[in-house]
Amino acid sequence: MPKGYIFDYGGTLDTGGNHWGKVIWHAYQRQHVPVTEQQFREAYVHGERTLGKNPIIQPDFTFRMTLEHKVRIQMDFLKNQGCAFDFEAMASAVVSDLYEHTLAEVAHSREVLLRLKEKYPMVLVSNFYGNIATVLHEFGLDGIFLQIIESAVVGVRKPDPRIFTLGVEALGLPAAEVMVVGDSIDKDIIPASKVGCQTVWFKGEGWTDDPVDASVAGQVITDLTELLRNE
Repeated sequence: MPKGYIFDYGGTLDTGGNHWGKVIWHAYQRQHVPVTEQQFREAYVHGERTLGKNPIIQPDFTFRMTLEHKVRIQMDFLKNQGCAFDFEAMASAVVSDLYEHTLAEVAHSREVLLRLKEKYPMVLVSNFYGNIATVLHEFGLDGIFLQIIESAVVGVRKPDPRIFTLGVEALGLPAAEVMVVGDSIDKDIIPASKVGCQTVWFKGEGWTDDPVDASVAGQVITDLTELLRNE
């Protein structure tokens, strides 16, 4: 049984275990953005690389503001690739769609986290843009975690196991008594295992259909409520 938890954020607490690329693509589909999935994938990768290399997202940016910048960069890329549609209208529709879905997912996660907080100390370990504290406040998740270990702040990114070591140290527990919950085998489960933590893979829709070796995870869940079985 764990004595403390480390949670990933993006793709774990805000999407129900689904990769953000797929989440955004489905919003494009629901809003009938006239692009192929391959065109979207190229725009998404371009956007993530752009945000990773440039300090575009500021510490005071809300999640909605972050989404607006992310989708705008994607739309600009599509425009430069020769796509033709009402980019402003489509971007606004996609952002609103994504934000409503995220509100629902985070509300569900919050219920589970508050239950767990009654018995366990928890830390957040996330690859994020430097504004995670603002986002947590926006969604009512502030005050739940003892500490936030954010890649843009500490200078260490997953899959580097050292970022999980920082999380374990923040909990003040032996690594073997810490349960790490994340949506990525490569970025969460494998590196957390390397530092000696217990692991839970939150299995959702991945970025690709490539087979995943789930045996490296201690547990596999498809809904956060399954964690309450550990109480």
